[in-house]
Amino acid sequence: MNLTLKYLAMALCLQVLWGCQSTEKENDTAALQQDWPAYGGNAAGNRYSPLTQINKGNVQQLQVAWTYDTGENNNPEERGINIQCQPIMANGMVYATSPKLRLFGVRATTGEEVWTFDPFKDKSERYHPNRGVLYWEDGDDKRILYTAGPTLYALHAATGELVAGFGEKGEVSLHEGLGDKETFGHDVRDLTVDVTTPGVIYKDLLIIGSRVSEYGDAAPGYIRAFDVRTGKLRWVFHTIPQPGEYGYDTWPKDAYKRVGGANAWGGMVADVKRGVVYTGTGSAAFDFYGGNRHGKNLFANCVLALDAETGKRLWHFQTQHHDVWDRDMPCPPNLVTVNHNGKKVDALAAATKDGLLFVLNRDTGEPLFPVEEVPVPTHGALPGEKLWPTQPIPTKPAPFSRQEFTEADLTDISPEAHAYVKERFLASRHGSKYLAPSTQGSFIFGIGGGAEWGGNAASPDGILYQNANESPYDLKMLPTTLSDGSGSPGKVIYANNCAPCHGTDRKGSEAFPNLVGVHKRLTKEQIATVVKTGRGRMPSFQHMSANDREIIVNFLLDTEAKPPAPASNDFHSAVPTAAANPDADFPYMPPYINNGYKKFLDQNGYPAVKPPWGTLNAIDLNTGEYLWRVPLGEFEELTKQGIPQTGTENYGGPIVTAGGLIFIAATADEKIRAFDKDTGKVVWEYKLPAGGFATPMTYMAEGKQYIVIAAGGSRYGLKPGGSYVAFALP
Repeated sequence: MNLTLKYLAMALCLQVLWGCQSTEKENDTAALQQDWPAYGGNAAGNRYSPLTQINKGNVQQLQVAWTYDTGENNNPEERGINIQCQPIMANGMVYATSPKLRLFGVRATTGEEVWTFDPFKDKSERYHPNRGVLYWEDGDDKRILYTAGPTLYALHAATGELVAGFGEKGEVSLHEGLGDKETFGHDVRDLTVDVTTPGVIYKDLLIIGSRVSEYGDAAPGYIRAFDVRTGKLRWVFHTIPQPGEYGYDTWPKDAYKRVGGANAWGGMVADVKRGVVYTGTGSAAFDFYGGNRHGKNLFANCVLALDAETGKRLWHFQTQHHDVWDRDMPCPPNLVTVNHNGKKVDALAAATKDGLLFVLNRDTGEPLFPVEEVPVPTHGALPGEKLWPTQPIPTKPAPFSRQEFTEADLTDISPEAHAYVKERFLASRHGSKYLAPSTQGSFIFGIGGGAEWGGNAASPDGILYQNANESPYDLKMLPTTLSDGSGSPGKVIYANNCAPCHGTDRKGSEAFPNLVGVHKRLTKEQIATVVKTGRGRMPSFQHMSANDREIIVNFLLDTEAKPPAPASNDFHSAVPTAAANPDADFPYMPPYINNGYKKFLDQNGYPAVKPPWGTLNAIDLNTGEYLWRVPLGEFEELTKQGIPQTGTENYGGPIVTAGGLIFIAATADEKIRAFDKDTGKVVWEYKLPAGGFATPMTYMAEGKQYIVIAAGGSRYGLKPGGSYVAFALP
């Protein structure tokens, strides 16, 4: 060979070899670190990880790698506080929140705390659920954005210090962009607005929803975009349309001035390539009575596609017309690609509280499987109510939770339990989940899931993994005014504002605290603070006058004076004309309220229906068929009695990995489990220090894969907790 050619050949070989080594080095680096930089893992919200280090073959070897104890939530009396946060991981740091909304950053390999930030250091405390935080970077500018109370914060990811150039010294009010007193006739800044599920970041925009009150004092549930760099408001989408906007005619005239809600509290996702953000909205206020909002009520109970740059509506799909059953869209849509009629189709899957799954074309909002407008009962509606005569039902996939409540559904775990619930069942209304809320009461499915805020997970092959609840509710409507004249001011204010959650008997439920004897747990000053600022699921009542709040505190303490009924309306919640007049000034007080979120249970506190009471489902979105369905969770005391695994109610969602596994906690037995994604078989489980009512996450740091879950407890009467637990292979 010519010497020159020989040297050229050698040089070429060296270059190829160097290139191979360089590529191998880059691959090694990628293999050593795999972030989880967003709620749901990525902007599409798939809750999917390509990691395979932990897999079906070795998952049984998982052990605790580190624990981070927030030092909070150790008081059994703090029942309304827990952790629902799915952490994120970026650049070797894990970011999450404590039960009291303290933000922290810890090292991803050890759980060692690097920094912490207390949003209430110089403010009144305002605790509420928080399900995640957001990460954004541009070069060396790396930020964490999150909310606590009515404030959006931007912090430097490395130090936890507020970003001085964002809003006012790192803070932006969540009332920004909701309107003013001139628009509504009342001051929106006095109303409860916070964020439970984080929004999504698209380029330099933070697009965000909100949680608002679900009653007559609800703030508007508008969707907004803020500039990530400056905090300035960039656009607003009115979920309750104003004059001249699409959908305005689906409400009574000027409804936007007095009706709130229709808010995207369940979170959102983004298609970065298309420049589109997708979200689902909740019902309009009031939850169980719509006499003040006749019509279809767009854009409540909708899947929405908005232009991420401008907020312009691209399409919508309403999953419930004129909702009077509190059937919000409880979680973000999941962006998937499926094989449909022989073609690849970019789609989204939207799960509902009542167990329906809508699979829609991502570009048009058209259903991939037919959706039928099915006639539903309209008789028996409360005075002033006008129920919508049809509701949309997808033909595929089949519902993932029960729809009709029949005698055949009654529990069979014991003859005694069956007899107990049968007597109550036969004495009450039951059947369609669309039975009109009434003063007679009814047992129905679909108020507390179906799907809940934990959402679902999807793998690239178009398989959706959805956990579900199967709890019937005992819904009864009660008049808000006491015609016998026995209503003290405190009794009337309580009935109008507190009874929908805590019940007219003040005994609460699994989700809401018992207020009987509350003076034994809290001082008068503490009760007054909670009423004013809110706590947990309870909104703030700072829009009430100080006199009203004093009256309700005294009522709860049983120290209220019992003067004759006042001649004039000197406490706002007892205004008699508001209930009868849907055009009355804000806040709207409906003529009826619900009896609290009461579940239909047997005499021992188990659901009144046959098991399973909680399930995990694998649904093939390519065909609309189910691959498998298994119980999720157990009551060990029932298992010991020989009763097959029942499943439990579950709050929190799944993740799925390329290692062939689904990880989910969420259950009342306080365990985290790994399921074989192909069969639904449990292949690993671990008892957490407190219930894991949150969604786990996974990442790779320094060559090791971790699974992390919040153990916050404080649900179903279980012990509270305040820690994060990370698992890894030995």
